[in-house]
Amino acid sequence: MKDQAKTLLTTRVVSAVAAVLVAGGTLAGCSVVDRSQAPAFSARDSWAVLPFANNTETPQAGQRAASIAQSLMTSYGYANLVRYPASGGDETLFDPAKPDQQQTALEWARRQNVRYALAGAVNEWRYKVGVDGEPAVGLTFDVLDVETGKVVWSSSGSRTGWSRDAVSGVAQKLERELLGPLAR
Repeated sequence: MKDQAKTLLTTRVVSAVAAVLVAGGTLAGCSVVDRSQAPAFSARDSWAVLPFANNTETPQAGQRAASIAQSLMTSYGYANLVRYPASGGDETLFDPAKPDQQQTALEWARRQNVRYALAGAVNEWRYKVGVDGEPAVGLTFDVLDVETGKVVWSSSGSRTGWSRDAVSGVAQKLERELLGPLAR
């Protein structure tokens, strides 16, 4: 009887630990990622990081996401990388919608003789409302053939973190996951 009780207790403890680990693993990785197959890019290819569209209410979210993307691309070995020069206008705090900004940036990249451009959009960059205030980030990336303007690769995803996480940290993890196929 004593051995049966001990076995039953051990089984329950193991089941409880397994349930906690599965739940923790599921919650820790609250992300959704979709991406196309990445073509093989050469180390000699020149790249530009174009301005990211900010589709959020968070000031300068596009600039923040582009900064992280530039850093990751550099860490992946893309040494021939330039970033579209930021405008110093008064309106940059709120990233006003400029429908022609993408085309203007692409024309700039052509003048720089760049082969590929990384464009993006920030669709969410905030702390969720509520007791926990979890950070939430949603991003889309496109690699454009600068000469033709066609999209040759894309990815999109979203990720949430724990209440103690920073939005920028969650964004960096998501960007690393989204841009991972471009790593050489």
